[in-house]
Formats: sequence, structure tokens, C-alpha cells
Amino acid sequence: MFWSGTCLKEIATDSLVWATIIIYVGIRIFANSIDYVPESVQMLSKTNIGILGGFLSFFLVLFVNQTNGRFLEMYGFSKACSGRIQDVAGLAKTQLPSEVGEKLVRHFNAAHIAGYVGLNAIGMGSPYSKTFFFDHYNAESALLTPGELKVLGHHDMDNSGLCMKELVTWCQMDVAQARKDGHIDSYQEKYMHDKILAFRAAMDGMYDYTDQPPHFFYIHFLVLLSALYLPLFAIDTAYAGGWGAEKSLGLDLLQGIIVFLQCIFVVGLRSLGTKMIDPYGDDLEDLSVINYVEGTLEICRTIMGAKQAAKGASGGTTTTGLL
Repeated sequence: MFWSGTCLKEIATDSLVWATIIIYVGIRIFANSIDYVPESVQMLSKTNIGILGGFLSFFLVLFVNQTNGRFLEMYGFSKACSGRIQDVAGLAKTQLPSEVGEKLVRHFNAAHIAGYVGLNAIGMGSPYSKTFFFDHYNAESALLTPGELKVLGHHDMDNSGLCMKELVTWCQMDVAQARKDGHIDSYQEKYMHDKILAFRAAMDGMYDYTDQPPHFFYIHFLVLLSALYLPLFAIDTAYAGGWGAEKSLGLDLLQGIIVFLQCIFVVGLRSLGTKMIDPYGDDLEDLSVINYVEGTLEICRTIMGAKQAAKGASGGTTTTGLL
């Protein structure tokens, strides 16, 4: 649909928007059907709905600002995970034997994908499952051997982040074993461990934010305030549109547009904030997890398959290849 990824769908399907517009249109139809000014017009002229609108605007903008901050933080965590994997892939390529380095990078990418699958266990869940997400990339990139999968079989990847934790520990064990085998020294080992632990910290940050969304009380407060304010705003605007000899079709249309714009502002901001609470869902506005995973795998293949021209070869250019 043309409205995919826009606020139009939320506004067009929100019953509060339609109820507000119907209230305004109903009052204006009544106003144009009579030639006198009802007593209620004088009474309503003494009300000040603008105060309530000011409070609602403040809380809506604050809500969107908070959820946008959460969204950007979680985006940063996702990109940090990808970055730390690339760091370790570069170190593994240049400092470890090919077989040892490839094993480390395989385990690290498996931990990355398992981490996103584990998000199903908390918050609102995620669309990334073991069967259709982890197993797909594992078969495509040969990340874990059948024996390694059997060792991890006791984990319920779809309902726990513990598989990711164990795979991260495997990466640390790979680095520790490389140091014991004399492939790297203690300083290089510590540097790799720091990168691996930074990855785990970023993944933990994603889990922490997902596990603690904004308070339901706050969201319910905004929804209730919106449900009270918009109908009152429609009534106030409709009664201010003119009665008796002061009626004007042009003014009615202009006031109707103002009511509709207010609905867009209130419902749009509320929906925007709600959408950004969970960036690991299947909405068009959510983070591109598949792109992060596939991009990281592709970069790792490039790093691990990088080759330089032989020393003394003509041209001396550097070439890269994929495993």
C-alpha cells in the first residue's frame, strides 16, 4: 500500500480520529440547520481547552524524545556488535593461523545471530527464530559443525539468550587456546578478549533495553489524555465556528482542517513513540537486523579471504577474495 511506513495507516485506522471528526462535523451540521444561537455557546466560550492541549503536547514530545533516544541507543548497540566482530576478524586474519582464525570468526558470527534469536524471550519478542533465522544462516555460511550444534542442543535458543552467552565464551576459549599454543602473546590475547567482551556488553545492552520498555502507566496516561482531549478540542472548535448570522462554510472547512491536523499531531506523535519502543520487530520502521547480519558475514568473508601479492611481484597491488 502507498501508506506503508508512513503515519497515514495509523491515523486512518484510529477510531479516536474518526470519532473526533464526527463530533466536529455533527456539531457544525446542527449549527447550519438552525438560525438561532444556543445558550450552550455562551457557556462554552468561557472554557479554555488550550491549557489541556499545552500539557498534552509537552508530554507527547517528551515521550517521543525518550523513545527516540532508546531507538538510537539500540541502533548503536547493533552496530557495535557488528563492529567488534569485524575487529576480531581482522585480528584473527593477521595474527592467527588460518584454521584457528576461521574457527574463532565462525563462533563469533554464530553468537551474533543467536543473540538476535534470543530476543524472543523478552519484551515484545522478535520475528527472528532459530528455525528460520539461525538455521538459515548456519546452513548458508557453515558457522557451526553438527558436533558443535549438538553441544548447544540443551539451549532453547528461541526463549533464552544463554546460547549467545555460551558462544561468546567459546570465542574466549578459542583466544585463550591460541595463546597457549603460542600463536599470540598475552597482550594480543587481552586485546581480543576486550573486543569479545565489548560485543557481549553491546548485546547485553540490547537485552536490557528490550526487557525494560517505558512504563505502561506513562503510555496509558498519554492514551487516556488523548482520548479526552481530542473530542473536547473538536467540541470547542465546532462551537467557535460561528452560529446564526455568523455562520460561514469557508470557516467550517478551515476549522475542520485544524481539527484534522490536531488529530494528526496527537495520534501521530503517540503512534511514533510507540513504534520506536521495540526496534527489533517486523515493522518497516524497525532496525534492519537482516542487513546487519548479512553485512557482517560478507565483511568477515572479505577479511578472512584477503590476499596480498607475493613479495617482489610486479605491480605490488593488494587483492581480496571471498572464502
